[in-house]
Amino acid sequence: MRGYKIFAGSASEEFAKEVCSYLDVPLAKADIKRFSDGEISVQVAESVRGRDVFIIQSTGAPSNDNLMELLIMTDALRRSSASSITAVIPYFGYARQDRKAAPRVPISAKLVANLYQTAGIDRLVTIDLHAGQIQGFFDIPVDNLYGSIIFQQHIESKKLPNPIIASPDIGGVARARYFAEKLGLEMVIVDKRREKANVAEVMNIIGDVDGKDVIMIDDMVDTAGTMVKAAAALKAKGATSVMACATHAVLSGKAYENIDKGELDELIVTNSLDSKPHPKIKVLTVAPLFGEVIRRVYHNESVNSLFA
Repeated sequence: MRGYKIFAGSASEEFAKEVCSYLDVPLAKADIKRFSDGEISVQVAESVRGRDVFIIQSTGAPSNDNLMELLIMTDALRRSSASSITAVIPYFGYARQDRKAAPRVPISAKLVANLYQTAGIDRLVTIDLHAGQIQGFFDIPVDNLYGSIIFQQHIESKKLPNPIIASPDIGGVARARYFAEKLGLEMVIVDKRREKANVAEVMNIIGDVDGKDVIMIDDMVDTAGTMVKAAAALKAKGATSVMACATHAVLSGKAYENIDKGELDELIVTNSLDSKPHPKIKVLTVAPLFGEVIRRVYHNESVNSLFA
């Protein structure tokens, strides 16, 4: 076998160290600097000739800097004669701009896909894309992992007396249904109307939550406005408790204030993005999951069987 090396972008260094610990391999060295004008400089500090290379970098805030850093690292590794380059992107920035939602707007997720491929990425690994069809924007293999495997273990350990799954909006029904089937639970839907970006108004609950311990499922939590208002609506309909599981802790704007003041009892997220400690937020690690996927990709083993 040619051997492989794992590099980390500056946004995911601690995450990458955890992945390397799982795989019992050292984190490869790269010198990443920023010039005084903000330009990014990357120098690969060890030979990668003929090696399969994995770059771990989430492209969350500052999204543009982290995205550009990943592209420049890819170019550096390609010019250093790496045999293959796999981008491991726990949080795929720009995924919410996946379609033309209004006239004369871009499909930024498609543009980002083009940039990755042009830079020289051969394969991409991510988790819980905002829209699964983004995989079709690529002409290279894309492994979109499911965070449900991590949340399932945590929820089962809590032994809730009357659990039920909820989708916080109509768009997330497929994700919530998949999770409900994995746990063998019923599902309800929160129907809301979004007046403008990052502001959501909960309208009504489709289904019975009286006396139930509700578990909301979503791919990300941004300002937490949707989740907090959904939690209030669910409790108004008789829910005993409301927990939310979201893979990506974007947590921008007034997110922490909303969580503090809201009816949400607990928010479970992963470490695909860094988040500040908070008494209502529990962070579960997905680093071992990514480590196992990297091992399987390198050895040409099935990734899908992890979620069967």
